[in-house]
Amino acid sequence: MAEVEKERERWSSKTAFYFTAVGAAVGVSLLWQQIMEEALSSYHLTSLILFKSTDLLALFVIGIPLLILEISLGQYYQTGDVGVFGSFHRRWRGVGLSSVACAYMVVTYYSVLIAWVIHAFFDSFGDEAPWAKEDVTGAAAITYFLEEIIGTKTVKDDGLPTRMIGPNVGYSFLTWFLIWGCLAGGTKWTGRITYFTMGFPIVLLFVFLGRAVSLDGSEDGIKEYIGIWDMSVLTERPDCWSTAVSQIFFSIGVTFGIMTAFGSYNERNEPAVLHSCVIAVANSMFSFITGFAVFAAMGHLAFIEGVAVKDLELGGFSLVFGTWPVVFGTLPGGIHMVRLLFFDLFLLGIDSGFGLIEGCLTAAADTVFLSKYSKAQLAGGLNFLDVVDFYINFVLLLVGFFETFAAGWIYGLEEQVAEFGALAVFSYFAANFGSVILACGLWFGVAVDNAVWAGFVGLILFYVAGMGVTGFLLTMKMNEKPGEYTLFGIFFKLGFGNIMDLRDKLSSQIGYLPGVWAFLMKQIIPHIILILFINLARSEYDETGPVPGKSRFGHYGGYTAWPYQILGYGAVIFAFFLFLVGLVVPDVYNGLTLVDEKTFMEEDISEVPFKAVNVGTEKEDKVLDTAM
Repeated sequence: MAEVEKERERWSSKTAFYFTAVGAAVGVSLLWQQIMEEALSSYHLTSLILFKSTDLLALFVIGIPLLILEISLGQYYQTGDVGVFGSFHRRWRGVGLSSVACAYMVVTYYSVLIAWVIHAFFDSFGDEAPWAKEDVTGAAAITYFLEEIIGTKTVKDDGLPTRMIGPNVGYSFLTWFLIWGCLAGGTKWTGRITYFTMGFPIVLLFVFLGRAVSLDGSEDGIKEYIGIWDMSVLTERPDCWSTAVSQIFFSIGVTFGIMTAFGSYNERNEPAVLHSCVIAVANSMFSFITGFAVFAAMGHLAFIEGVAVKDLELGGFSLVFGTWPVVFGTLPGGIHMVRLLFFDLFLLGIDSGFGLIEGCLTAAADTVFLSKYSKAQLAGGLNFLDVVDFYINFVLLLVGFFETFAAGWIYGLEEQVAEFGALAVFSYFAANFGSVILACGLWFGVAVDNAVWAGFVGLILFYVAGMGVTGFLLTMKMNEKPGEYTLFGIFFKLGFGNIMDLRDKLSSQIGYLPGVWAFLMKQIIPHIILILFINLARSEYDETGPVPGKSRFGHYGGYTAWPYQILGYGAVIFAFFLFLVGLVVPDVYNGLTLVDEKTFMEEDISEVPFKAVNVGTEKEDKVLDTAM
């Protein structure tokens, strides 16, 4: 066996791993992406509980299986996303690169949000800050934040900025320096930092919750959170299903390369399913409890202002920088509690920031080009944020589809073609995904009353026809090898053989993986994500939206095409471009080959405890190479 040059870093403890993973997933994504997107929607607040219902469904059907996939692959291959998916096939390195790009796109605008929080924290010590004033209202607080902290009072009528806010530039540099500092010391150092950056916000959450529920009017807010059901949102707002899945991706940190990277720093024989469930449950509980604190505070603000909770002005940043500071100003200590809130938001933001960057660094550090560098060396406007924050949902769904499709359909493809023939394998592909595409075309592209039923009928007919062709081809294969297969057996092996092989392979090292995980990864999740991607792309504003009757994609928020919508398009196209380049011209990514890849391909991976292995051998590459 080749001599190993450098032992892979490990977490200092399982607690450090959990705190880092939960902190990266919760972070600002909880307070900004999840709570604000849901609570501040233009729909009635009573629809929130239904939105939570779609979240729970998305969590258990898609989110947790995908989290298990990422942590399992990271542990097994001991590398980040690029190396993991490159191990399935050299043309699939672009999947890992797309996820890393997704993480970097998110952290570039999250870092700006963190900078605004730091600005607000230091500004709270000044005389002009409104949060210390006894008669401050939520509207006054958010107006000050938007105009003075962000600088929107000089924005042009078309929404374009006119100046650079000096303090925000400086605090952005500070944010990136702190992210670098949290990562430069290595995995053990990062894990220990999260004892404070995640542990302290947990303590503060219960402090805030205890105070919020004790205030007058808090029960009205809590009633809006969990006490009123509005089933109409599920039909009136069909894009809630797509958004729920992307919110779950945010809230548990999948499709960014984070969890694959974090899993790679565990020992290979760690129980990946247990780790995934702990992380997912912890994130969901943090989110759920935070919801109580948020809505209790909203109920108190409504009580102070003499209005119903549903009539509060809650658009944009009003919740975090309007409602909460006003409520916290009523606590003993007044302005100091407001500062503590901003500090709490900063800690959550930093957790997300260095978690997202960690996914990028791990993928880079394991490659031939960059393996000799240390982590310390490698880590060396509002409307734009709003637009990119919407379009990043498409990137999340796109990467989620690539990852699950790679695991369920690309892994073991060469062996399936060799056993069943290319025609049978690809007709099975067509039956599954052709039927979904046809159904989506009818559901979202045909403006007739019976489009939903037409879509289901089209899906079933196409699938049955495709499976009929597949069955005919498999029968011919059975005739070539009489007695070797039964009809059920050969269908089962085509449908589940490769994913069960992956399950068994991973289970040999990372512990038990349930059969339902394999079923979801192969037959359910890729199909659902594809439908949700198209559903979100075709969603339209109703008559109360900023652009009534127009698609959200291309008209989001009513912002102008240049530069806002173009920037959003660019984020989605860039992620797809990275994948496409790897698929069509895989040699472009040769520099992303894993360290000592050729040597380790010839070794038993069980003997390699801390090096990544690429199993996409030259023989196994032939099927896709020929197809391309």
